Amino acid sequence: MKYFVASDEDRRLDAATRRALRGGFVTLSDGVTHYELAGPDEGELVVLVGGLTIPLFYWDGLAARLHARGLRTLAYSAYGRGYSDRVRSSYDEVLFVRQLAELRSALDLTPQHVVGTSMGALVAMAYTDRYPEAVATLTVVGPAGLAERPAPQRLLRNDVVAGFVARRFGRRLLEGHLGHNVRAPDQSAELVAMVRDAYRYEGSLYSFFQTLRDFPLYERQDLFRRTGRLGIPTLLVWGDDDQVTPITHLDTAGALLRPRQTHVIARCGHMAPFERPDDVGDLIASFAVPHPNRLEP
Repeated sequence: MKYFVASDEDRRLDAATRRALRGGFVTLSDGVTHYELAGPDEGELVVLVGGLTIPLFYWDGLAARLHARGLRTLAYSAYGRGYSDRVRSSYDEVLFVRQLAELRSALDLTPQHVVGTSMGALVAMAYTDRYPEAVATLTVVGPAGLAERPAPQRLLRNDVVAGFVARRFGRRLLEGHLGHNVRAPDQSAELVAMVRDAYRYEGSLYSFFQTLRDFPLYERQDLFRRTGRLGIPTLLVWGDDDQVTPITHLDTAGALLRPRQTHVIARCGHMAPFERPDDVGDLIASFAVPHPNRLEP
């Protein structure tokens, strides 16, 4: 799909723009990555890997809870999200794993407790599979990857169709998707406003649809299985009213990942770290701190 700028993308990410934005920026091999490293200097590090649409601000509530529990956090925006570059490349798993690995190296941070949600759970698992020595514990929240590929998604493999859909219906489809992520209307409005603001930067819709084309979001049972065989302490968390990655996949995920602990959060939708940051933060803190060493397979 050819790169495009949507009509309502009226901002450009560059060095001048970024001087007025919160957080830090580092240039990696594929582009500039926006990140925030915060919390107690002596705390163990938790790396927060976001999903398909979200900027790093998504993690603010959870990060605050982890800081209160004595943990340090690294949140960052994946390429095409937040204030990270909109790269003109394949938005595949290799890109996002490389971004995380290079960010870790640039900031000289290892080992870490890695947390991934939705698509970010797949990135976190692929990163853990590639760099198991750098991961102390893994937390997977409402993971994508266990559903069958839907027929409409297959149409995006066609450049002409993908470009037409992205330009004509992209904003509507994006915001419709966001509306299914959380249960509470006020949180839904907050989420949409957060993502909408970041999507005013040039190339955002292109990056979103290119990710839908390139990233393997479906039928990833083998990745779950490989991750489960690594012997790394794993925590599995799911919202009981998840409308995006339904909890009907919980048993399959558990059988493949073989998590040390599994927790279902009641009255919670897809974005548990955003909807219930204190609950999820307490689960992560209690799980991560007693498990400084990896298990043997």
